[in-house]
Amino acid sequence: MMTDLQKIQHVIDHGLCTRCGSCIGLSQGQMRFTDRIGTILPQIEQKLSDTLARDLWTACSGEEVNFPALNQFVFGGKGIHHPYFGTYRNLLIAFSSDPTIRRRGGSAGVISTALIWLLERNMIQGAVVLGMSAKEPWLPRPFIATTREEVLSAAQSKYLVTPVNELLPEMEQFNGTLTYVGLPCQVHSIRKLQMAGHPSVKKIGCIIAPYCGLNLHFSSIRSFLRSHGEKDYREIADLQFRHGEWPGNMRVEMKSGRVYQLPKFHANYLIPFHMMDRCRVCIDVANEFADISVGDAWAPVYEERGKGFSIVMARSKAGKAILDQMIDEGVVEVLPLTEQEAVKMHSHMYDNKKRGAFIRMKRRKFRPDYNLSFPSNINFKRRVFEFTMSVILVILRTRLVTWVVDMLPSGFVGKTFNSFKVFWKRITFSVKREDL
Repeated sequence: MMTDLQKIQHVIDHGLCTRCGSCIGLSQGQMRFTDRIGTILPQIEQKLSDTLARDLWTACSGEEVNFPALNQFVFGGKGIHHPYFGTYRNLLIAFSSDPTIRRRGGSAGVISTALIWLLERNMIQGAVVLGMSAKEPWLPRPFIATTREEVLSAAQSKYLVTPVNELLPEMEQFNGTLTYVGLPCQVHSIRKLQMAGHPSVKKIGCIIAPYCGLNLHFSSIRSFLRSHGEKDYREIADLQFRHGEWPGNMRVEMKSGRVYQLPKFHANYLIPFHMMDRCRVCIDVANEFADISVGDAWAPVYEERGKGFSIVMARSKAGKAILDQMIDEGVVEVLPLTEQEAVKMHSHMYDNKKRGAFIRMKRRKFRPDYNLSFPSNINFKRRVFEFTMSVILVILRTRLVTWVVDMLPSGFVGKTFNSFKVFWKRITFSVKREDL
């Protein structure tokens, strides 16, 4: 029987750490992250007391995340439950009524609009968000926003591993009510702490959070720079992942004034080479334990219009009350959406996480435990497909292939990758959608 301290070390040593940051935030300086532009793994600096180790293990989202228990705790068995995107009460397409906020948002500005609306009505006094560091503009930085300007400074997604929950001490000391914005693994930790009644999360009034497919290591930025002949990431003056008109562009501005930019779908070529491996066994696409979840509305009918549209799910009673009032006041505009349409918009990721992740977990000696049964809708063809994808990924991650990709212009690689992805989706469509 492992002690709590041994369990924490086990998570770190065996590829289970989500980098949520909770252990660092709660460790009272006895743990820290090593190599923030590398793998970003926690390191135990001093021997932890049994009490502190127990708190850290309670918060850990790396190995034990009991989905049925969290669902009962957060929603109390109320609402509609869908096997792919969880419990909800409202399911809509939405976008910010403010064109400036909508344009600055990574999707449709719904999260930024909600945070600003809550702040301006004094329903909260702060929001935990993710911006970019002023001192190190190549790295995201979590902070507590208390004004409209600060919320807008943190608009758009940041596709780099960032331990938001390092802020837990600040959240505990904050004078007022908070809204929390974080990725699913980070939200899992927050909900586990809430379920345990931990003081670090008592100021969080609601969670308004984005969908998530995966996260990238900082090596992705280095690779992008190398493809443009740049060697020093410290020469970055500004880094954005969803710059400009939706769906946006990956954009890097150097101190020299040079700008490198790729359409979002083309910049996705970085994913297979630099994605965090722990994301491959995460089963939460739609941030299932948030009060309100928000994701891109990936469908031709919306993509062709530009500007940005979001899937919005009000999950809890509190989340529904917030969304309903925002709709009544015209802060966000909404369109109807069916479950079938919602699944189709993210069918690739639902297949990847609600089926593919379970297949991948079966192959691993060390894997997370979600207290869920192996899905019944995984047939032989789907298993063969997953094996094929795993082989392709191993080949792509060899030193030779990654070196060749780094040496080629990112524009060429991005276009080639996007064309291949469209072709691959077409020929594998039936396998990935069968029984989904």
